[in-house]
Amino acid sequence: MTRRWIGLILFSLTLLPAGPAVVTGHVPERLRLRLAPTPPRGWAVLALYAAAPLNAIPRLAGASPAITPAATAAAGVVAAGGCAVAAIALHRAAGPAS
Repeated sequence: MTRRWIGLILFSLTLLPAGPAVVTGHVPERLRLRLAPTPPRGWAVLALYAAAPLNAIPRLAGASPAITPAATAAAGVVAAGGCAVAAIALHRAAGPAS
């Protein structure tokens, strides 16, 4: 149980502030070109963050055995969506193929 709390706190301290900052365009100038387009990448970070509480909170709350796998599946879907958004943003940033 302690590892889940540590993981949730770690994800909250690192990814949660970074996601909204990138969505709103508050990115350091040296990273702005590497992270363009920034809003989709910020949404991807937020989706990847959302997978952590979706997976951890039902377990920490002692949810029923039926809810825990459903929450884990939802976390997987959200994480896959975040990865898809990041991949699409990367593909669009690369520009048209020659």
